[in-house]
Amino acid sequence: MGALASKLENIFKTFDSDPVRILMLGLDAAGKTTILYRLKMDQVVKTIPTIGFNVETITPCKGLTFTVWDVGGQNKLRQLWRHYYQGAGGLIFVVDSADPSRFSEAKDELFSIISNVEMSRIPILVLANKQDISIAHSVEDLVPQLGLSDIPAWQKWNIQGCSATKNDGIIEGLQCFSRMVKEYKKQNKT
Repeated sequence: MGALASKLENIFKTFDSDPVRILMLGLDAAGKTTILYRLKMDQVVKTIPTIGFNVETITPCKGLTFTVWDVGGQNKLRQLWRHYYQGAGGLIFVVDSADPSRFSEAKDELFSIISNVEMSRIPILVLANKQDISIAHSVEDLVPQLGLSDIPAWQKWNIQGCSATKNDGIIEGLQCFSRMVKEYKKQNKT
């Protein structure tokens, strides 16, 4: 755990202490809650489908606090996502990279989110989860499948392959995401 904390401290040491509100969205069973608790407790926690939301404050290092809202991804709950958009400083969108039957649905939901005026400029980290499964699609394959190249140029995004259960790729994704969030915060200070 010491190595993980040290890496996170190096990643986020340039942030100020104001909490950043981060939304973690994606279709049901993509692994959002597993990723959230991997970040919070550095371990895999047995989860059940999220009905509603989980909110965790994560302080991965001195000077940085994320308040992460992990909102349920079932079809019935997605219409409620818009109620969480206000004040968001970043979006982590989680995709099950081993379930190609849902890539189109994930793409539609992602573009629905960023078409909302409150979400149209925030930085996006797409976590292509479940890369440890042999049938998982690569990040390179997911970029066109999810239409990421069609995101407007003014909206910063990154995609990172990861495995929440193996703890692979999450830190690397957060490194780029932290830079994007920092830049966004700097540009949007009032």
